[in-house]
Amino acid sequence: MNLCPTTRPRRGDAMHAMTTYDRQTTLLRWQMQFSPVRKCVPLARTLVSKTLASWGYGQECIDRVVLVCGELSANAVEHGGRRGHLFEVRLTVDGPHCLVEVSDAGRTPPRPIQAGEDDEGGRGLLLVAALSEETGHHDRHPIGKTVWARLVLSSPSEESACTS
Repeated sequence: MNLCPTTRPRRGDAMHAMTTYDRQTTLLRWQMQFSPVRKCVPLARTLVSKTLASWGYGQECIDRVVLVCGELSANAVEHGGRRGHLFEVRLTVDGPHCLVEVSDAGRTPPRPIQAGEDDEGGRGLLLVAALSEETGHHDRHPIGKTVWARLVLSSPSEESACTS
């Protein structure tokens, strides 16, 4: 089952998007599941970007959330992917807070590593922490874990830059 940019989902494929809007609490939610392959990470970033743009957020806020989403999604694919299990990306915007959650089938909690000066990887969680107000993880039932980051965004109507 290939669920990435060059392939159209077929009936029965497990790629689902859902956006909800609660007018009373201004709560916005979006979620989608992806195959745990590297080429789905850019798709997740693109869809998060388009979703935030459709909600009226400015490019600086979008860029920060997309970067966090991309890092957490890449980690889900690299460290949490298991055959037959999808990873899921969720956004929840509640007032100025945007919660980015990425769930995968792995049980091992994320941990930053000491990247060497010439290492190409190993800085993602540090970058996520630097861009976020708060980060964490929790078990996901029946299998896996969810890694999350909470960012502070300027309101969609504001022209000013985001704060963290």
